[in-house]
Amino acid sequence: MRISILSALAIALPISAFADTLLVNTGNVDGRMAMASRPDSAGKIEIEAADDFVLGSSTLVNSGTFTGLLPSSYNVTSVTLEIYRVFPLDSNNPPSGNVLTRMNSPSDVAFDSRTSGSGLSYTTSVLSNSFTAANSVLNGINKFPSQTTGGEGAVTGQEVQFSFTLTTPFSLPADHYFFVPQVELSNGDFYWLSSVRPIVAPGTPFAPDLQAWMRNENLDPDWSRVGTDIVGGGATAPTFNAAFSLSGVATPEPASMALFGGGILIVAGLLRKRRQAAC
Repeated sequence: MRISILSALAIALPISAFADTLLVNTGNVDGRMAMASRPDSAGKIEIEAADDFVLGSSTLVNSGTFTGLLPSSYNVTSVTLEIYRVFPLDSNNPPSGNVLTRMNSPSDVAFDSRTSGSGLSYTTSVLSNSFTAANSVLNGINKFPSQTTGGEGAVTGQEVQFSFTLTTPFSLPADHYFFVPQVELSNGDFYWLSSVRPIVAPGTPFAPDLQAWMRNENLDPDWSRVGTDIVGGGATAPTFNAAFSLSGVATPEPASMALFGGGILIVAGLLRKRRQAAC
């Protein structure tokens, strides 16, 4: 039986060797919440907004998108992406008691991060020249018992999608994580826009799907839930996801690597036989 070299390669190489696949997609922006998220800069304290995702196997995250609200005229000076695990990993436990709960929150410190110009490149595209989010959180991130503010009201700006590529991918074992994008502007603030919760098409649902959290330097290392804690409302409090997607490749397991190695040997053997037949 004759086997082509391309067929042998198809046997040898796992699907992940050919192209990135969509790992996470929280779906469309829903217009309910805008969450500030920025690094610290002159005159501005750091604010972090976080939303979760689940990986079922070891993965290299190579690229992705996130969607936010920016001023009508904006200039992006830096983008930072952070990955957090779920509390109590990478955290002091028990926590400080300065928030209502740390259950299902991001951890105290980041698991990994990338910054533009150092392992991260990005482009922006305007999706809408005028977009309004019904509520927002910027300054109202407070310790218990002053955590509930109801939000800071509607904000309007340009709806902008950031598309990023990681020259050094995030290498993430199978686990539950939080994704934190931060954008520094020379004018105004970046707000990460909420997406539907629970996730529906074109998003890709996963379980458990935790709600979005926020903190600033005054609350650090703790976090508050954007809907349940900050907006508030008891049993009727809203909950939010945030709009983002991640793409990458699954890292081969040992058994897959063994298959890959065996496939390479098959290809080498076929090439050798062809050379011998040609002599």
